Amino acid sequence: MQITWNQQVVKRNNKSLVLQIIKEQSPLSRADIAGRLGLNKSTVSSLVSELIEEELINETGPGESSGGRRPVMLLFNNEAGFSIGIDIGVNYLLGVLTDLSGKIIEEKNIPLTKLSYHEVINQVTKIAKEFIDSAPKSRYGVVGIGIAVPGIVDKIGNVLLAPNLDWNNKDLKVTIEERIKLPVMIENEANAGAYGEMRFGSGQDYANMVYISAGIGIGVGLILKGELYRGINGFSGESGHMTIDFNGRKCSCGRKGCWEAYASEHALLTQASKRFQGEVTLEELISLASDDNEVNTIFKDVGMYLGYGISNLINSLNPEQVIIGNRISMAKDLVTEALNDAIKQQTLVYHQEQLQINFSKLSVYSSALGVAAFVIENFFKEEQLVEQQ
Repeated sequence: MQITWNQQVVKRNNKSLVLQIIKEQSPLSRADIAGRLGLNKSTVSSLVSELIEEELINETGPGESSGGRRPVMLLFNNEAGFSIGIDIGVNYLLGVLTDLSGKIIEEKNIPLTKLSYHEVINQVTKIAKEFIDSAPKSRYGVVGIGIAVPGIVDKIGNVLLAPNLDWNNKDLKVTIEERIKLPVMIENEANAGAYGEMRFGSGQDYANMVYISAGIGIGVGLILKGELYRGINGFSGESGHMTIDFNGRKCSCGRKGCWEAYASEHALLTQASKRFQGEVTLEELISLASDDNEVNTIFKDVGMYLGYGISNLINSLNPEQVIIGNRISMAKDLVTEALNDAIKQQTLVYHQEQLQINFSKLSVYSSALGVAAFVIENFFKEEQLVEQQ
């Protein structure tokens, strides 16, 4: 019997649903899946057989019996393939190799110091190739590479502007795909961080969330009604460049008084360099703060300005949750009090009801895990999950 296009679509959709529920709720029996999805048991049995053949799920030991024969349980095969997520920061390059559930198998963290675009691309290529070589053997191998960039990324993976990296109009997706010969996805690092937190971190229980990526610059990722909001052209979240002082400090974007000129890691290091008359790192400042009142004050000032900007976002969006992530989250204990005081003072009282302010559970891994998750989802989307007819 010839299967029509509509029947193929229905089968593919059903197969995706079966795989998704096993990923999220396993161990499950075939009867469990049929009941929860409202599908015919024979349909579920057929789709499960295909997924087992494709090594995307495995059978495990029998489950509890409800009166008859004990059912065979099904598990998602996390290691059917692997994903690479790379977060390009201004002063670091963080790469992770994950399984298909987002579990980190291997990681690499490389400090960067004012490298050119081509030097950064060489480092990205090196990390990706090392992960590909070290990935455990699997049916699908490394299914793709996700790259998070602190800048404006268009829908086809071009980096239009990354001021803190001094990048303009870079065809990053094409460049990496030519070198690695795998699917590549490029995303703004704050969007990736928001998605990483929603999937794996502090945002798993919230449908409306604002993620603040506070590193050398500041980016914002928005989760609205459980979906990542990118804006009409994919450029949402550039809140680090909202003006908080028209005659204020010069920002890397060329304007004055941007939020990130006061509340970012760069702002912190700039103020600290005046104190020490030379360059210091965030890690060094954190270790010094407990015994140095001036350093402690610098952290409090950054926390205060961070709170001011967050208040603007809360007043505008009325979210359920705000998550502060990226490198400033390492200084959580030093900025929290000033940040919370600023939010309490500047946020409308009604907007503070049922609002959660959290620091990232994923720390510096939010964006790398977020782009790795995009790659995994793209893999399942691109896989036909239907035998060719």
